[in-house]
Amino acid sequence: MGDTPEASFKELSMRHRLHLMAAVVLASFAPALTWAAEAQVAVAANFAEPIKAIAAVLERTTGHTIRISLGPTGGFYTQIRNGAPFDVFLAADTERPAMLEKEGLIKPGSRFTYATGKLVLWSLRAGRVDDRGEILKAPDLGKVSFANPKSAPYGAAAVEVMNKLGVQATLQTRLVQGESIGQAFNFVKTGNADVGFVAMSQVLEGGKLREGSVWVIPQALYNPIRQDAVILKRGENNEAAQALVDLLRSPNIKDLIRSYAYDI
Repeated sequence: MGDTPEASFKELSMRHRLHLMAAVVLASFAPALTWAAEAQVAVAANFAEPIKAIAAVLERTTGHTIRISLGPTGGFYTQIRNGAPFDVFLAADTERPAMLEKEGLIKPGSRFTYATGKLVLWSLRAGRVDDRGEILKAPDLGKVSFANPKSAPYGAAAVEVMNKLGVQATLQTRLVQGESIGQAFNFVKTGNADVGFVAMSQVLEGGKLREGSVWVIPQALYNPIRQDAVILKRGENNEAAQALVDLLRSPNIKDLIRSYAYDI
């Protein structure tokens, strides 16, 4: 399974269950609202599973709902600058939200870091990935997927790792590039890639490795993937947008995010 201890996955699994239970209990005592708003939310693909759980808690506790669009951070940045109708942006980096802030396209004071992601090398095959990433030098290595480094921060991190390991040049003919980290994951999931650089949150379920084998890449090999959230100008007066951001800042939801293998 790589260099992640089984105990770590068990701990994540227990915390995941406890925090979801806490969220459900909290929701059960929430007062019913007579009016609720809806927000359009652009979400970096790595955060697909956590945002579904958070959306459920939001609706149960406030009555507000969100419509989720998943994709690459760079792509969303371009869409937002061109007037895409989003109220909130959960990016996979700090750069694009900071640029939107400088361009006057967000609610002042709304930018904050909601998570810090972890990069892993994953294969659908058990025992395929070793605990030092030596598979990347193996003569029988097949295709290696990663996200577009120009539009996806996890893809940029993957390039950093390959450069530091000195393998990028030898891997050139084996690399397959997805537009987002979601597509990079799907290349491995569907058998179109042997291994892939993906987000740790994508390969866990209930805090445990779903299947296959994984190498949790040491942080020293890539810059921290800090992920910022902002309320966009369009959502400045949207109560659902503000409620979502408030929820992301709450202790219970921070714990839930940690259960998906993110740091806060």
